[in-house]
Amino acid sequence: LNGDNFKYLGLIGTGLFGLTALSNDSGEMFVATTYYSKGTRGTRTELLEAYSTKDLTLKAEIPIPPRHAQALPYVGLITSSADDHYVYIQNATPASSVTIVDRKSEKFISEITTPGCWVILPSASNMSRFSTMCGDGTFITVTHDQEGQVVSQNRSEKLFDPDADPLFVQGSRIGDVFYFVSYKGVIHEIDLGSETATLKATWSVLSDDNDDGNWRPGGYQLIAVDKTAQRLYLAMHSGGKEGSHKYPAEEIWALDLKTKNVIQRVSGGNSVAMTLTKESKPFLYAYDGVEAKILKYETMPVLKTVSKSDTIGEFAGLIQSH
Repeated sequence: LNGDNFKYLGLIGTGLFGLTALSNDSGEMFVATTYYSKGTRGTRTELLEAYSTKDLTLKAEIPIPPRHAQALPYVGLITSSADDHYVYIQNATPASSVTIVDRKSEKFISEITTPGCWVILPSASNMSRFSTMCGDGTFITVTHDQEGQVVSQNRSEKLFDPDADPLFVQGSRIGDVFYFVSYKGVIHEIDLGSETATLKATWSVLSDDNDDGNWRPGGYQLIAVDKTAQRLYLAMHSGGKEGSHKYPAEEIWALDLKTKNVIQRVSGGNSVAMTLTKESKPFLYAYDGVEAKILKYETMPVLKTVSKSDTIGEFAGLIQSH
């Protein structure tokens, strides 16, 4: 879609349960997907595909092991290293592992087991390193060589309590520091740049002043961070309870990362997914999970809705922008 006027430009077929991600330079769209020779049955073919975002033409299709996670397209189920040399794909058989594809040689190079862990979080400073969040509250960090073989694989200390207050797996980053939010609204700043993940800080977005309605985070892609303005945007809903963590946003809260304070609250437009553009003064796009529309927000000097699309598709749990 054209982000200025929401004009429809085209589509990319994604096979069966395709996982998608933009390259870091926004020049390609990656798709990890499955095809069956007889539509829903027959011989299974698994591919990593790369499409040009300029004209949506297919640039590469690379055979991969038939194990990619056939799941909703969450952030982090397919992603690339900071230099786009390697593409990482989440597998589930249901055992968890990560497929590594070398985009320069255009071939699958390895599969690394990551038992009990989910989503792929690449380092910004080491082009051969990624981390993954584990169900026991730890993170595993993997450093690999050019052939995709493990050089080191280290498990962190317990960085959050998955029983008392689990984290959403969707995070947003500034460099090697990822910002995750818990079900109860506690931000966790986690540094994934070194061989072992470390917790830098935790702080709550809630206070006596702003939690009069039992507000909680919710959605499928619910957090975004603006590095330049040092602001964090979070999808929130009132009446939070056990099981409400996928509720659409009543409001989007803007927080100052320096003061850790909520500086603005605006209508969330039933957002279930949102993303920032890559400009120095980015726009925030949000997908209305009730009416299947896209909202465009200005972020500077304040967060403000500027336009809204007509109905697009049926449902989207993931949106991405140049």
